Amino acid sequence: MAPTSTIPVIDINASHLSRSEIARSLAEAAIEHGFVYIRNNSDIDIPASDIDAAFDLSKKLFVGTSVEEKQKCAIGTNNRGWSGMHSETLDPKNQRVGDFKEAFNFGPFPTPTTPSQSLPPTIHPALTPQISLFRTKCHTLCLRLLHLFGEGLEVSPPSYFADSHDPARESGTILRHLYYPPVIKSSPAAAAAAAAENDGSSEEGGNDIRAGAHSDYGSVTLLFRLRGQPGLEVLTRSNEWVPVPVAPEGTENDPSPPILVNIGDLLSYWTGGLLRSTVHRVVFPSSSSSSSSSSTTTSTSSPSSATNGNGTATVAGETDTSSPRYSIAFFCHPAGDTELGAVPSERVKKHVSAREGRGKAEVGGPGVKNPYAERRVVTADEHLQMRLRASYLALYNADETA
Repeated sequence: MAPTSTIPVIDINASHLSRSEIARSLAEAAIEHGFVYIRNNSDIDIPASDIDAAFDLSKKLFVGTSVEEKQKCAIGTNNRGWSGMHSETLDPKNQRVGDFKEAFNFGPFPTPTTPSQSLPPTIHPALTPQISLFRTKCHTLCLRLLHLFGEGLEVSPPSYFADSHDPARESGTILRHLYYPPVIKSSPAAAAAAAAENDGSSEEGGNDIRAGAHSDYGSVTLLFRLRGQPGLEVLTRSNEWVPVPVAPEGTENDPSPPILVNIGDLLSYWTGGLLRSTVHRVVFPSSSSSSSSSSTTTSTSSPSSATNGNGTATVAGETDTSSPRYSIAFFCHPAGDTELGAVPSERVKKHVSAREGRGKAEVGGPGVKNPYAERRVVTADEHLQMRLRASYLALYNADETA
């Protein structure tokens, strides 16, 4: 049986657990996996109705908006706006073409009705307050998680991380809607014609992936996905790619799938690699994957999986290859001038001392190295610009020569 992720599911609103127990569980998940599911079975943080509305907006934005209107909102070096098919390359060292996706990045909203960037008429002004409110709720949840991470690592004060993420201060925080075109099966001639037209359709069985292997740039990321839509994989400590189910076991009947939280590079910086910034990617699904499996689950948090004809692991029940794939990510960053200094935590200090004693620069433990999570830069903004320049090389080169 093909392996699946064993990322734990945590209910941060569980009445039977103390706050300190929840904080410790979150910290241990971040140390071991770099990812954790946050169960979303109540209206306390982000109601399912808000998430559903956000995905409805995505469809208006990507399918209901003309390319001409989206181009008027093209992404700039401030990392806000629309990026078209193949314009971003998340794994520039290994990808032969850019990512098979579109994205729209929303920056801050000075007021609920006032965006800080150009938006297409399909969503602005009618839906601008909705976007602003969803962004605010995501940021509020991130502040809560950052405080819990501080408690779980016994940071003094526990608000150390959260304090640097004041929404009133300028930062690289972005709400990103993503659209992956549906996979199509076609003849070689048709595939060549589609590629020549650059229409974004994705040929099944190709060697390219939808979003290249990468780690996230900021502190924490919230990821929202739709049931039945496969693709996300994480790189384990044993250097193996495994799928991450949308709805792990026990959450199938929740109002919406759990929110998937992952640690970004900046929390790895702060904690000397104790919290793990895990490399992940989005792969093409395959219609050869089986929608049912007689095998038992391998983990309390993971449905059963199989391996399709292309060697990619698939999750039972996540076999929607004919529809577009949508996801929404909230990338939470500290204020741009935040210095990435030592965290006031004895646990972090002991980890850093032990790692230096071993003479290793490994991130999250032995086995997998993440070069971007090694301490290289001084401020949050410097790190973000380094990563954006690598992902949008053509955009930055054009800006410099203009």
